[in-house]
Amino acid sequence: MSNLDQKFAGLGAENAPGQEVRQNADDLKSVMRGDVIAGRPVDFSHGDVDAFAPTPGAREAWAQGYEVGGAQAYTEYRGDAGIRAGVAKSLAAFTGAPVDPVDELIITPGTQGALFLALGAVVDKGTKVAIMEPDYFANRKLVLFFGGEILPIPLNYADDAAQKGPDLDALESAFKAGAEVLVFSTPNNPTGHVFSENAITRIGELAAQYDVTVIVDQLYSRLLYSGESYTHLRAAAQRPSKLVTIMGPSKTESLSGFRLGVAFGSAPLIERMEKLQAIVSLRAAGYSQAALTTWFHEPEGWMADRIAQHEAIRDDLLQVFRDAGLPTATSQAGSYVFPELPALVVAPETFVRLLRVQAGVTVTPGSEFSPHTTSSIRLNFSQDHKAAVAAAQRIVEMVERYRA
Repeated sequence: MSNLDQKFAGLGAENAPGQEVRQNADDLKSVMRGDVIAGRPVDFSHGDVDAFAPTPGAREAWAQGYEVGGAQAYTEYRGDAGIRAGVAKSLAAFTGAPVDPVDELIITPGTQGALFLALGAVVDKGTKVAIMEPDYFANRKLVLFFGGEILPIPLNYADDAAQKGPDLDALESAFKAGAEVLVFSTPNNPTGHVFSENAITRIGELAAQYDVTVIVDQLYSRLLYSGESYTHLRAAAQRPSKLVTIMGPSKTESLSGFRLGVAFGSAPLIERMEKLQAIVSLRAAGYSQAALTTWFHEPEGWMADRIAQHEAIRDDLLQVFRDAGLPTATSQAGSYVFPELPALVVAPETFVRLLRVQAGVTVTPGSEFSPHTTSSIRLNFSQDHKAAVAAAQRIVEMVERYRA
């Protein structure tokens, strides 16, 4: 295999959210046990926008963008200036630090686009990048694709962990070893762990001390559960001079189909991202950008209701998995649970395929998020409540069917 073939093989999309693994059920016959377990198919690899509809007014806002015509279709590469001004004001209020809409903000084709642009702006061949394990699957893949070197940082997310959160000693060691970039998500994807104020404060101090560029993915920071608090790195007393924060309305607000994200932070990095976007996608979809006018402006009580509904689903799934003896950390925010499987008579990746074939349940294997979490599976529980619980029960039944 050529170096170029290896480079693209590392991007493997077969387990990416929303992708159906190309598989032949006949290949699994030798390890199958029992009949198909009946039930409504549930795809936990991504959220269900039919169960949780997009924010009110988004469709009308898009239509208004369409009516504007060419001026909206061909915005600046960074996005429409008027829309950026409104978004910057909302983000400043939410994060507690000002955002310059002209120099410090870019609208991107989804937060995935923002992540690609941000890492593309700072990672070159040989760049050492500190990455949490586990963390969002694209972080590792993009760093390797751009030629970077990964320095892993353990994330302790179990409820009973002695020291919950990122291993800050390991992080400083990575910085001393020459890490130039740190990328992480909080709330963490796949575990739902929220970095504490102490962890964020220390990350800010260390990144400033060692002059490290930080890319922080805060996609789920609005979907925060009861009793939890959130600390924004960009508002910390001491923070890195080179910082990019990524957010967007695709998940909590169910605007995934609009392909909208934003990145905001250090002006030189945003400028690099714009130059890269100009040759990759030109801009976020012009008409879709108009839907951002609804972001942070949902009807009164809408966000609280959405959080409550997700928290109820989370609690029921935790009960199902814990009753079955599957260790599952409590998600503090977001819409993910990350249960750990027991020893099985089949490999974890085979079990994931069997789940789809025999139980109609699609999950993302833990190997996507870290080499050390291969025995876990990730579920996005932004689904119909009853269907999600029933699917979780089928997962448990399948675990018992294939338990070693």
